[in-house]
Amino acid sequence: MGYYTTAEIVKIVNKLIDRCGTRDPYKVAKELGINIIYRDFEKQRGAYKVILKNRFVFLKNGMHPVVEQIVLWHEIGHDVLHRQEAVAVGGFKEFNIFDMRENRMEYEANIFASQASLPDDTILEYIENGYDIQQIARAMCSDINLIALKVDTLIAQGYQLRKQEHQNDFLKYSKKI
Repeated sequence: MGYYTTAEIVKIVNKLIDRCGTRDPYKVAKELGINIIYRDFEKQRGAYKVILKNRFVFLKNGMHPVVEQIVLWHEIGHDVLHRQEAVAVGGFKEFNIFDMRENRMEYEANIFASQASLPDDTILEYIENGYDIQQIARAMCSDINLIALKVDTLIAQGYQLRKQEHQNDFLKYSKKI
């Protein structure tokens, strides 16, 4: 398994968004032939699995719509970036599915989610207008940690921005959300 650079992930996501003509993760999943199934998970928000060449994203029932879209983008990221690895291990179903501290694939899927859900020009416009990441997250109905990750992605693309702190396991299941 090889790792993707941030630049490679950005390029892959931008090409996918252009091809599908939308940033709506439900429409993108449909376009890619990914089946979405809702489950009553207790300890995770999502999972990605390939069964007999059919691709599935399992989402926890009852999530806040903003969180659900982020989780769906994350799982689409696994489909696009890590499908072969998922087939090899029987799917991604670990409980720490969004913990980036020790898992490069989770980090890559989170970069994918931030790039897919948050347009560069919109983030840059908010920054130019003096918004901090908390204000941007509120304005875009997103998660502050996803915004911080997006800022890191923009920095990697050469934008002169101040690095933002974020939790590495921000989408890991907790009863708070």
